[in-house]
Amino acid sequence: MNIDEIKEIMDRENVQFVRLQFTDINGTVKNVEIPSAELPEVSKNGMMFDGSSIEGFVRIEESDMYLVPDLSTFAILPWTSDGVKSARVICDVYTPDGKQFEGDPRYRLKLVAEKASKMGFRAFAGPEMEFFMMPMKDGKPVFEYLDAGSYFDQLPLSVAERVRRDVAVALFQMGINIEAAHHEVAPSQHEIDFRYDEIVKTADNAQTVKLVIKTMAIFHGLYATFMPKPFLGVNGSGMHTHLSLFRGDRNAFYDPDDPDGLSDILKKFVAGLLKHAREITVITNPTVNSYKRLVPGYEAPVNVAWSLGNRSALIRVPKSRGKGTRIEYRAPDPSTNIYLAFAIMLAAGLDGIENGLTPPPPIDKNIYKMSRSDREKHGIVSLPSSLDEALQEAKRSKLVKEVLGDHIFEKFVESKEAEWKEYSTFVSEWERDRYFWV
Repeated sequence: MNIDEIKEIMDRENVQFVRLQFTDINGTVKNVEIPSAELPEVSKNGMMFDGSSIEGFVRIEESDMYLVPDLSTFAILPWTSDGVKSARVICDVYTPDGKQFEGDPRYRLKLVAEKASKMGFRAFAGPEMEFFMMPMKDGKPVFEYLDAGSYFDQLPLSVAERVRRDVAVALFQMGINIEAAHHEVAPSQHEIDFRYDEIVKTADNAQTVKLVIKTMAIFHGLYATFMPKPFLGVNGSGMHTHLSLFRGDRNAFYDPDDPDGLSDILKKFVAGLLKHAREITVITNPTVNSYKRLVPGYEAPVNVAWSLGNRSALIRVPKSRGKGTRIEYRAPDPSTNIYLAFAIMLAAGLDGIENGLTPPPPIDKNIYKMSRSDREKHGIVSLPSSLDEALQEAKRSKLVKEVLGDHIFEKFVESKEAEWKEYSTFVSEWERDRYFWV
């Protein structure tokens, strides 16, 4: 849409405000609201804001930054505040000299998508968004189960079912098609899947999905969290990500002449992901809590291997073939900055293609039940087991530095080192219970 078409829609729908949205390096959606009449001017000249006040952006002496709306992302928010209707548009961040800001996560993903395009590919992605819903009391979440449901359970008259329904309706109104919404394995855990698309658009859609889920939960007096592991002893929330490459309308991952229907492009892409898996984990799993999910016994992928359909491996190739041929990278969790996660996964796969890498044979055994010596025999290593271990791997990685760029890499490392130091010195209730009488 162009600005004249958007103005016509805003006049017809009586949209009075527009939220200019962007994402900081932690993956948090930020926004500034403007009167809808200001959007034509902002679309031409941008909206200045103080970049020094945004986590991981710039120093105070470099604070002037500009938000430039991507008009293709315009959507009316399907709820009102005191009867006032608003819309949103996702923005790119620019510096005063008219250049895209190197520290904008959306820009980093665009750069990798452009690299794929130069190699002759269009990159597609589709994440599975898992989350927990819990009660609220006095405006604060209560860390208790909302239900005792499990995988695919139908809970008639459940408030959680109504939240999922309202999320699906709201997203449809914003132009995002939901493919599935269901209860997940753990109590109070849910999943919403939306239609895959080109990789930058999918990242935009994922940010919208998270915003709508949180908003609809609040409307029902609940709280939705994308924290990877909020409860002990049950499965955590992942963000399994499906990836594919197309050449024109042809799926480059599909080869009808291969016994398994898998092209050499797919195999090289898988090899690149396996090669870089440990060093990119701090991006796909960026919090201390992420590593409470990445442990054996809760269906989380801890083994760096690939398989045809086997969910105990890090990378799975679902059975679908033809245009549906894809890989599923199972490590990411929804606390990640999805722009950076998509950028690093795509870059790792493209590296495998560029360098003609060959993956090891796929593992079709249940890796969870393999002995340590068996795993060693197959060359299977584990993902990092802590934020600190993952961070050390990333600091040595040429790929991570290239994809994030100097600005985000330095700010990200600084932030995660501080997070690990704070966690390492924190004395928990568990420690008091266990060691007080020593």
